[in-house]
Amino acid sequence: MADSPGADHYEVLQVSPRADRETIQRVFRYLAKRYHPDNRDSGDPDRFKQLLESFRVLSDPESRAAYDASYESQRETRWRIFDQATVADEVASDRRVRSAILQLFYASRRHDPDHPGLGVYDLERLLGCPEDHIKFHVWYLKENGWLHRLENGMLAITASGVDRALDDAAPATPSQPLLRAVE
Repeated sequence: MADSPGADHYEVLQVSPRADRETIQRVFRYLAKRYHPDNRDSGDPDRFKQLLESFRVLSDPESRAAYDASYESQRETRWRIFDQATVADEVASDRRVRSAILQLFYASRRHDPDHPGLGVYDLERLLGCPEDHIKFHVWYLKENGWLHRLENGMLAITASGVDRALDDAAPATPSQPLLRAVE
């Protein structure tokens, strides 16, 4: 099976890039049992194939070393939303930071609705900002009800947060009305 160019094998296996071989094997066995096509309750052949490929890459020391060599740069390139200059103490920059955070949580929810959470460490890495720069914005988004804390401690976007993210992403030009008034 060929290596998927955009696959995040750590994300597929739901393990940290610092996970040891035993942890990767243990998590793989658990997820493989859950998503195996023979499992009538939660079987998912596509997800199972992804798990197999990710396990193949991460369980072999040579494959994992090759994957790790390009992992961080690919991840940063894929998720980089803005540069450090936008973290300045300006209102416009703050809006961009909050919008970027909401967009990440929106993408996380769309990507995996059953496990939509991101942690502060994920935000730091994906946005390229230290926690101190993100803390205020996360507080603001939580206070407005656009983010909430999950039982596992991660943060996730709420339904009103999705609406807000979609509003932020909408084009600035007015659209044509779908229906016209009858005269």
